[in-house]
Amino acid sequence: MEKTTVRLGEGLRAEIKVRNHTVFADEPIHDGGTDTSPTPMELMAGALGACMAITAKLYAIRKGWPLEGVEVVLDMERFLGKEYPAYNGDAAFVHEVREQIVFKGPLDEAQLERLREIAARCPVHRVVENPAFFVDQILESEGLSGD
Repeated sequence: MEKTTVRLGEGLRAEIKVRNHTVFADEPIHDGGTDTSPTPMELMAGALGACMAITAKLYAIRKGWPLEGVEVVLDMERFLGKEYPAYNGDAAFVHEVREQIVFKGPLDEAQLERLREIAARCPVHRVVENPAFFVDQILESEGLSGD
C-alpha cells in the first residue's frame, strides 16, 4: 500500500494525499470545523463501503455473473463496551456497524449469498473487524529539535 500523508490546514480541515490524489476531511461547524468535507469517520465508512462494493464486483466479473451494480449504505454507532449485550471483553467501547447491501442484476439466491460473503471479506472490512496494532513513530518538529 502506498503511504498516506495528512497535513492539518486551517482550523480542522485536513489535506489527505495518496499517490497523486488529494482529498480532504473536516468537521461540522457545530464541532468547530468549517464543514467543507466529510468527517474522518464518514470517510472511513465511505472507504469501507467502496471496498465492499469493489470486492463484490471484481468477484462477479471473475465468475462471469451478471452483477449490474452495488449499493452499500453504512451506519455506525458507538456503545460502552460493558453495556453492549453481545460483548464480553474489556474494551471501553464497542462500535456497531450496520450494513445494507443491494446487488443489482439478474442474480440467483446462491449468487446473492456468495456476494454478501465476499463483500464482508474485503480488505477494509477485515481491518475494521480484526485486531489492528499501531506502531507509533513520533518525529520532532523541524523547529523544536535541539531546544
